[in-house]
Amino acid sequence: MGRLSTVLCGIELDNPVIPASGTYGFGYEFAELYDINCLGTFSFKGTTKDPRFGNPTPRIAESASGMLNAVGLQNPGVDAVIREELPKLKQVFHKPVMANVSGFSVDDYVYTASLLDKEEQVGWLEINISCPNVHGGGMSFGTDPKAAHEVISAVRGAVKKPLIAKLSPNVTDIAAIAKACEDAGADAVSLINTLLGMRIDLRTKKPVLANVTGGLSGPAVFPVAVRMVYQVHRAVSIPVIGMGGVSSAEDVIEMMMAGASAVEIGAANLVDPYVCPKIIEQLPEVMDRFGINRLSDIIGITK
Repeated sequence: MGRLSTVLCGIELDNPVIPASGTYGFGYEFAELYDINCLGTFSFKGTTKDPRFGNPTPRIAESASGMLNAVGLQNPGVDAVIREELPKLKQVFHKPVMANVSGFSVDDYVYTASLLDKEEQVGWLEINISCPNVHGGGMSFGTDPKAAHEVISAVRGAVKKPLIAKLSPNVTDIAAIAKACEDAGADAVSLINTLLGMRIDLRTKKPVLANVTGGLSGPAVFPVAVRMVYQVHRAVSIPVIGMGGVSSAEDVIEMMMAGASAVEIGAANLVDPYVCPKIIEQLPEVMDRFGINRLSDIIGITK
């Protein structure tokens, strides 16, 4: 393994840098800008059983040190992803890719994940359990340990590939949610998803977003993400993927010291589409500055 290498659920990555779902499309869009094979991998756009148009506009709003989004899982549906998107991706990306799966019921998750599990290029299934559970009074799967256990256990029984539970930060005890996912058979957890936020237009006196609330991402959430990664790493024995406001090589190293085996980068891709290759290029210099020989040596080093 090289200086930047890391291992995620038994699959070696050349480096820990992973563009996060929802900020990188299906990859081939960014392949027009640079060779995306420089990445460790990436998590493609959140995919549901059926096509989704998403929420009404406006669904993006700026905020100090971040942004709010309420896109609403816009995607063409799993059948179109398999039929159209993955073949285009295969032409430009030659590593295993992370499939992000969303749903509104346990059956939805199982259906979508089981189809993507059969795709050769899919290396991991990232199960987004922060979507509303419409069969349970609107409660999110990711805010209740029992509900999180239920969906991860059901998907685990239907797929063979490594299963990553993507966790919501909008909880009192994220370690309890992570432990429930581990007990249900998750091979790793990724965190954090966005924090629930809101902005008001002072002129109209109405919410800026048509959805009223949206997910806050960007540098503003980084300290919260580091804290939660640290807590979860100490609570579980499976790998942790850290994300939330990461925008520099120093941020990647901080996340790994907190306990992350790999690091996803989200909103920063929307600010600078070249941010991921820049971070990969800068990592060796930052490692030298702090006396780090290999990134794998610092995972969870902070006590």
